[in-house]
Amino acid sequence: MRLRLDDTELARLIEGGEGSQVEFKERLKGSAPEKIREAICAFANDLAGTQEPGIVVVGLRDDLTPVGVADATLLALSNIRGEGNIVPPPALLVEKRSWRGGEIVVATVSPSDSPPVRYKGAVHVRSGPRRGIANAQEERILNERRRFGDRPFDLSPVTGSGISDLSRPRFEAEYLPNSVSPETLAENDRSIVQRLAAAKMIASVDDETATILGLLVLGKRPRDFIPGAYIQFLRIEGATLGDEIVDSAEYDGTIFDMLRGLEEKLRAHNRRRVDLVSQDLEVRTENFPMAALQQLVRNAVMHRSYEATNAPIRVTWFDDRIEIQNSGGPFGAVTRENFGNPGIIDYRNPSLAEAMKALGFVQRFGVGIQTAQRSLRDSGCPEAEFEVQPTHILATVRAP
Repeated sequence: MRLRLDDTELARLIEGGEGSQVEFKERLKGSAPEKIREAICAFANDLAGTQEPGIVVVGLRDDLTPVGVADATLLALSNIRGEGNIVPPPALLVEKRSWRGGEIVVATVSPSDSPPVRYKGAVHVRSGPRRGIANAQEERILNERRRFGDRPFDLSPVTGSGISDLSRPRFEAEYLPNSVSPETLAENDRSIVQRLAAAKMIASVDDETATILGLLVLGKRPRDFIPGAYIQFLRIEGATLGDEIVDSAEYDGTIFDMLRGLEEKLRAHNRRRVDLVSQDLEVRTENFPMAALQQLVRNAVMHRSYEATNAPIRVTWFDDRIEIQNSGGPFGAVTRENFGNPGIIDYRNPSLAEAMKALGFVQRFGVGIQTAQRSLRDSGCPEAEFEVQPTHILATVRAP
């Protein structure tokens, strides 16, 4: 769907006043930032099924004359998509536009291909005068709509799987409390099937087939259905693959199991150097900053391709470097040329990104590489190098 509105389309929406597709704010003051985020969530859900974008306009008085906007307003709205509070991340375009001799900021939101979209765990909707949090029936409408949309691969149903292949205790005790608002959880009229469908862990209420997402997040044995869903670790004594392997391991299970297992292994090998000579107090430092390794590995899990490949994520630790390779090249708005640039974000697996946020593996979207690079610089290591190919991405972290 084309996201940028031409001048005629924009004028038509603004002059039509606030409604199911339009939200006005004069400035980012008081409750305005919160209301804007709720509106973006609601526009992405598109409860009315218009398949038309919604807009948030900042910088207009009630009579539609411009008040002027600062660059900080543009930046504040642009940052909303990467905050991680609206999941899965919406398609959002923020820009300054000319209006009646002045400037306004317009945030255009495209309807999501994989509703329901949540803001802080709540599904916000609007249709005409109706604005607020979706009730159970409205959530079912959004779930049903997802069945017929152009779904990302992580929401594809996996033939031969079902609810029995998912861990209900993990869903109810770990995932739901971290992904759904307390108000929604308090509504006890939803069955376990309805809750799994709303969380996109199964195809729908009428089709209990587990999705790729469901198996990766809740699966009892995900690798039975997704052969490449594991991480292979090698510790090589030397600088080439032909040198001696001194340790090896494979980590499978859910993404939680994989990441926790690998991170424990990385800590075990990340021996600390002890300085007892140059300073009065003992100084311990890691060979590599764990924060950087965590960001790069989690990025690999989030952005790898789980489609048409049985290759695992490979983490290979040499004496002088660590290599992290995942299947799948750049995706969507991310290209070989702009890979890693601040503000360039797209998601091959948007619902998996949402789940990783809920499970605490992601704090903000779109800043993983920048966070890793900063951590490497601060520890005296060179910045990570990236080899971006159509079929894979290789990250290399070198020793200081």
